Amino acid sequence: MTSPTRPGWGLLKAVVALLALAAIVLAMTRLLSPLGGLEITTATVERTPVTIYRAEGQDAPGPAVLVAHGFAGSRQLMQSYAVALAHAGYVAVTYDALGHGQHPGPLPGNLTEETGATVYLLDQLDRVVAHARTLAPGHDRVALLGHSMASDIIVRQAGDAAADYAAVVAVSMFSPVVTAEVPPNLLVVVGELEPGVLKDEAERVVAMIADADPPQWGTTYGAFDTGAARRMAISPGVEHIGVLFGREGIAEAVAWIDQAFGRTDGGEPVPPWRGSWVLVLLAAVVVLVWPATALLPRVVAADGPAIGAGLPWRRLWPVAVAPAVLTPLILWPLPTDWLPVLVGDYLLLHFALYGALSALGLWWVHRRAPLAGAGPTRGVSWGAFALATLGLTAIVMIGLGGPIHLFVANFLPTAERAWLVPEMMLGTLAFFLVDEWMTRGAGRGRGASVATKALFLASLVPAIALDLNSLFFLIILFPVIVLFFVIFGLVSAWARRRTGHPWVGALVSAFVFAWCVAVTFPIVTGA
Repeated sequence: MTSPTRPGWGLLKAVVALLALAAIVLAMTRLLSPLGGLEITTATVERTPVTIYRAEGQDAPGPAVLVAHGFAGSRQLMQSYAVALAHAGYVAVTYDALGHGQHPGPLPGNLTEETGATVYLLDQLDRVVAHARTLAPGHDRVALLGHSMASDIIVRQAGDAAADYAAVVAVSMFSPVVTAEVPPNLLVVVGELEPGVLKDEAERVVAMIADADPPQWGTTYGAFDTGAARRMAISPGVEHIGVLFGREGIAEAVAWIDQAFGRTDGGEPVPPWRGSWVLVLLAAVVVLVWPATALLPRVVAADGPAIGAGLPWRRLWPVAVAPAVLTPLILWPLPTDWLPVLVGDYLLLHFALYGALSALGLWWVHRRAPLAGAGPTRGVSWGAFALATLGLTAIVMIGLGGPIHLFVANFLPTAERAWLVPEMMLGTLAFFLVDEWMTRGAGRGRGASVATKALFLASLVPAIALDLNSLFFLIILFPVIVLFFVIFGLVSAWARRRTGHPWVGALVSAFVFAWCVAVTFPIVTGA
């Protein structure tokens, strides 16, 4: 039987909704405030989407600074750096790299070879730099700032024509082409919580010209007027993504570029506590989903059956463990390069096979001893089911998708990516529908849903280990998948308690995950 709404929960949900809305308003105010006083425009440079930030009312715009995102990023991810630079008097230019964000074209070439994708990314950057120069007349040189993957690209760009560039700011840098001579005036910013290999890389490139062994963090070596200045700086308390929002790292970047251009009249960088407010905004939206589910219609009557297999742990564990062991082994010899979205094809197969094996396990358990739980179609109002699913989808896509697109990363698919959503759902539907049904129902093992999700995540580890070359980028995306499971585990649970049916949350989870893969994973061509 489905539990009725607990007494007093209506008032509690109303209070939570008001608090969440207040937090959303406050966070939006803080995030939009730094955009005041800026002129923000968009353009297209030979198919490359570009966003330009500059201070309003400038009689003579300052030099241009190219701001480039890393792997699986987009222009939005670099907004905090661009805003601070614009307030300091620069023309900050962000863009979507080939195969990323809103760029309509793929990223060609092998990602691991210098003669592959790197060549195309350099050619693209060269074209955007040429456009940026037209935005800052009177300035012979520009500055380059790039994160992660882009740090290597900007180092190579400045190394080929050092006289054209005043400074390079490499955030989370790893580049094998740095020498004692190039790139000019290099600042390396590393998040305090980033892997040690990135700190070692910063020390390596600064040690090339430093008069101290080892070089000291926060100390400038060499001279700006000869292009030989170098410095490494820690952005406290942040990791690989958080470093793009860390206040100290952004302040270091602006101050470094000021020194390189000999500017003393630039404005102060905006204190960009944007990372904290982005987290507040997204957390408040997730919390708001709980009371918002009260708007969804009932799918199964309050006195109707508890939908789900209702497996106790002694019957569930073999069904849950077998797919985690078998899926990576079965998929190991299969090709993973038939979809243009990087690692998307493997994820599609992993989700699909995992769901199929789980369904097969349920059939086997049921054959040995019939399941006690009600089937997924019993006592269901399908009209209410459709409305509940559409309503929850709208709540999640608008509530979470809007802030993500504004302040974190691109969330809108291009025409070239849209077809990937239904294709990815061929895999995600199989997993989420089976997983939600087998972990719900009367008599289910406590914590079963958390355990099955943890087993799925664990199954990705041997998959990556067995095919590291093809699936290496899953390591980067693994924390995002964990966060998705946490958030949508809550959303699914709230939706099930309101509607009485676990498949409302399952369908929404399958759709949103497929959407996220389609809009964020890089589109690539080539081996």
